[in-house]
This record gives sequence, structure tokens and C-alpha cells, in this order.
Amino acid sequence: MTVQENRGPAGAAVGAGDVQARLMLVGVCLIWGVTWPVMRIALNEIPPLSMRASTAGIGTLTMLAICLVTRRSLRLRFGKTWLHAIAASLLNVVAFSLLSAFAQIETATSRVAILTYTMPIWAVLLAWVVLGERPTRVHLAALGLCVVGLAVLISPLARTGIPLGVLLAVGSGLSWAAGTVYLKWARVSADPMGFASWQITIAFVLIASATLIFEGRLNLSGAHTSALLAVAFSGIAGNALAYALWFGVVRRVSAVTASLGTLATPVIGVVATVLVLGERPSTADIVGFALIFTASACVVFAPLLRAKTR
Repeated sequence: MTVQENRGPAGAAVGAGDVQARLMLVGVCLIWGVTWPVMRIALNEIPPLSMRASTAGIGTLTMLAICLVTRRSLRLRFGKTWLHAIAASLLNVVAFSLLSAFAQIETATSRVAILTYTMPIWAVLLAWVVLGERPTRVHLAALGLCVVGLAVLISPLARTGIPLGVLLAVGSGLSWAAGTVYLKWARVSADPMGFASWQITIAFVLIASATLIFEGRLNLSGAHTSALLAVAFSGIAGNALAYALWFGVVRRVSAVTASLGTLATPVIGVVATVLVLGERPSTADIVGFALIFTASACVVFAPLLRAKTR
């Protein structure tokens, strides 16, 4: 088919749909990136468990509303599918949410944003162990870059040992990777958005229970308007709207294009943190960020390089 033939009504519709999907991807990157400093604003006045319980509750209601409006199926088969939903929720939402929240209390938000997005590196290693997918030379090179980046970033901070915030941030990326590999292993047969909705709902129940046990109640009494607005933004936009846009993106563009969101988000997160919170990354931070970002880019784009070679 020639280029001229592609300019008919059908070709124009495909082009318009592609542009719309890319705009949706930009929206996802902006929302997830800006959510990092916004969460820090909430954490300044709200305890971590209460903050995460609130965002999960708001996200649950918003996600359910989106599923109902768009007529997405919320039905899950009994038995293994529900077990998979619980396991995925623990890894993808509960562990990720709590580890990243406590990490921001212990270290700079910009570091947490970058270290969390070491996720593609850990996913490669876990896929090797769990799924038998052997890493390529590009993957091994990326792992080396990631290790060097972590060493550069951590070394100025490690005078009395590795900082707890760094460990928690890396742990959040590891839990996200584990959840991703788990879902690939489980091969869940369900509507992706409906399944994500149940993950957020299960996470809300678990985090709310933990809040009652460890904090005694949902503690929002000390929060001013800015903190409450930050919670609302994180719940509606960061938890629900971004996921709804994301599932729309992955159905309409290539995996490589969608993966750009994974790479753009930490960059936007660091820039937004500098602008909103006034954090100033050190030279070691910038060098470490660059190395970790390059490592993640290698992992994300390795499939595209192999396809071009073939």
C-alpha cells in the first residue's frame, strides 16, 4: 500500500487515533511525574499510612466509577483469579505504595523517583529466575550501569551505612518488578482495567486495616488545605485517572512507545520536585540519575534493537 493510499478516511482515522494515544501517554507521564512532589506535600502533614489509605480509597471509588462509565467488566472468576488479584495487589500496590511513601520521609523525593524506576532492571533479573528468560548482553550491560549509578548516588550518603530511604526506594521498584513478573507468570484472564480496579480495592482494604492497627485511626486532623488537595490529586489522578489512561495507551500503541512513559516519568518527577519543593540534586545525584536512567533505557529499548537487527 502506498503512502497516498494511506491518506484516505481509514488512514486518517488511524493517524488521529495514534495522535490521541500519544497525547494520552503524555498525560500519564505528567500525572505520575507530578504526583511525586505532590505526595511529599501530603506527607509533610499526614502520617504515611493515613495518606496512603486516603489515596487508595479515593482511587478505588474513582476507578470503579470509570469502569462503570466505560462499561468495563469487573467480573473475576472464583478461585485462582482472586488469589492472583490479592498477590498482585500486595506487590504492585500495597508494597509499592507504602515503601515509596516511607522512602520519601527518609530521603529526597527526587532520589525516590529515580530509584523507584530501577524497576526494569529488577524485572529482567526476576524474569530470568521465575520465567527462565535469559538476559541478553544489553541487559547485563544495563545491570552494570545500574549498579554503578547506585554506587555513585549512595556513596556520599553512606558515611554511617546505606540510608534507609534509599533501601526503601529500591524496594518499591523491586516490588513493582515482582508484581509485573508475577502477572506475566499468572496469565490472568480478566479485563485489565477491571483487574486493576480490584487490585486498588484490595490494597485499600489492607492499607486501611494497617492504618487502624498502627495509627489508631485515619489521621487527617493536622492536614491543611494544601495537604488535603494533594491527597485528592494523588487518589483521583495518580491512582485512578493515570491507570485508566495507561490501559488506553497500551491497547493503541506499540510496547516500545508505551515504555517511553516509564522513562519519562522519573525525569518529570525530578524536574517537578525541583520546581515545587525546591530540592537541588547534588552532582553525585545527577550522575547517578543519568546512569540509572541510561540503564533503564537499555532494558526498555533492547527488544526494538533486536527487531531492527532481524
